[in-house]
Amino acid sequence: MTRPFKIPESVLVVIHTPALEVLLIQRADAAAFWQSVTGSKDRAGEAWRETAVREVAEETGIDCAEGSRLAAGLRDWGLENVYDIYPRWQSRYAPGVSRNTERVFGLCVPAGTPVALNPREHTAQRWLPWREAADACFSPSNAEAILMLPQFTA
Repeated sequence: MTRPFKIPESVLVVIHTPALEVLLIQRADAAAFWQSVTGSKDRAGEAWRETAVREVAEETGIDCAEGSRLAAGLRDWGLENVYDIYPRWQSRYAPGVSRNTERVFGLCVPAGTPVALNPREHTAQRWLPWREAADACFSPSNAEAILMLPQFTA
């Protein structure tokens, strides 16, 4: 059975504590790649926030859906990045699709919030001070978002 092509619209969710420690997760398919939560829309009509809530739950086990205790901590930063899709992942998209639009969110969680990684997607986690986290990211848009964290938490 053929897997449907990915939608070139995704979210980036910077998960952080009030002290600005940032959660980074290591990709299972690229061990040198540390990142925040990312993921594409499942369907064209899926709202950005819905995508963010789903991806956070799928990748970390953290529940930030409406009605949860962490729902108020999920904030849409109103930022979008448009970038070229990395060649190693190009085959996941329809022929001719070469750019992705990424919507940026922040999720503030209490220090010590448990994380349960999906082992098919990520193999390790670490919490780092925001500047160190930005330096550790493989993605320039992820690093830039982390560097903007203080202005979105002020």
